[in-house]
Amino acid sequence: MKKENQKRYAVPIIITLILLLYFIVYFGVLIAILPKDWKYVLFIFPLALAVIGLLIYVCIDRIKEIMSGEEDDLGKY
Repeated sequence: MKKENQKRYAVPIIITLILLLYFIVYFGVLIAILPKDWKYVLFIFPLALAVIGLLIYVCIDRIKEIMSGEEDDLGKY
């Protein structure tokens, strides 16, 4: 039974890590190719931090749902 629970927690964590890696690379490349105009960098950096923070929040929220027994949240729609 414990292994089943671990598998359910692994999926949201793996997806979050994949998305975090994607956004870090994406914003890193975007910052690297942009001109030295600081307006863009000052806009993109907080946006990247917000996206990363949101992904971590959603992952934690999903883990809480799994812990409370709500495994199939799309089944009610």
